[in-house]
Amino acid sequence: MKRLRFLQGMALALCAAATSASLAQAWPAKPIRLIVPFPAAGATDLFARTLAQKMGERLGASLVIDNKPGAGGAIGSDLAAKAPPDGYTLLLATTSTHSIGPSLGKLPYDAVHDFTPISHVGDAPSIMVVPNTAPANSVKEWIAYARKNPGKLNYGSTGSGSSNHLSMELFMKMTGVKLAHIPYKGSAPAVTAILGGEIDALFDNVPNVLQQIKAGKMKAIGVSGLQRAVLLPEVPTISESGVPGYEVNVWFGMQVAAATPRPIVDKLNRDIVTLLKEPDVVKRFRDQGVEVVASTPEQFSKLVQSEVLKWTQLVQDANIRIE
Repeated sequence: MKRLRFLQGMALALCAAATSASLAQAWPAKPIRLIVPFPAAGATDLFARTLAQKMGERLGASLVIDNKPGAGGAIGSDLAAKAPPDGYTLLLATTSTHSIGPSLGKLPYDAVHDFTPISHVGDAPSIMVVPNTAPANSVKEWIAYARKNPGKLNYGSTGSGSSNHLSMELFMKMTGVKLAHIPYKGSAPAVTAILGGEIDALFDNVPNVLQQIKAGKMKAIGVSGLQRAVLLPEVPTISESGVPGYEVNVWFGMQVAAATPRPIVDKLNRDIVTLLKEPDVVKRFRDQGVEVVASTPEQFSKLVQSEVLKWTQLVQDANIRIE
């Protein structure tokens, strides 16, 4: 009897494996939707369109960008989490949607358990900028300046709970400086505020401030990642400038709904990892301030989980509340 049950179990397992393999071979048989949980024409959208074009070429199917902005990326991410687990709906997940969002409050999805990771695809460091009139030309000098002026300085962000908001919160935690937070509705007004001397510091993505830095309209004093930014190699990292261990990267990665068949996940991973090695892809991403990072699904899963823990701890320590 035991032998019969064993043989029946083996037969079912073989049938399931054959079905999954057949499914992967037949997939994709129609266009694939790539949900971008941010507005069209933004930095994340431009990055996604480069990725979609290359993925479509490799998969032999069109990838249709579907911008679903709102709630810090939660609206689009929730749609992806609830999509059929058949590989025809992908999500470009980010630090905001899967690391910072979960740390700030209840989301309509579980950032870890409602998705199957495919691959980490890129990291984008931020640049700490200050007005060109600031009496500091480095992170060390700026920290000293802030300590000499307690309660007098402020910083801007692209909104409460944004990655650049929490980047500065981490900076304050690690340096002991105290700054007032002034949130803006996006990068453009925050950059305008720096140019006008309305705020004393700002973290922002490299492409958003590159021209103003090159034109001498603001000072770039530190890079948030552990490696210098390719577009601004002369600017040292914050970690090498007196705040050892400081690291913030906005990461991007591809995900699908949980329970998507593993053969489809593996096929997507192979194709994404391959295209991320193409020189023109590396260049196009770097031009957008993004460094290519490929991974296995398991490595990407560990990144998401570790980032959730990191930002949750910071939010708790800093007693951050988002209304």
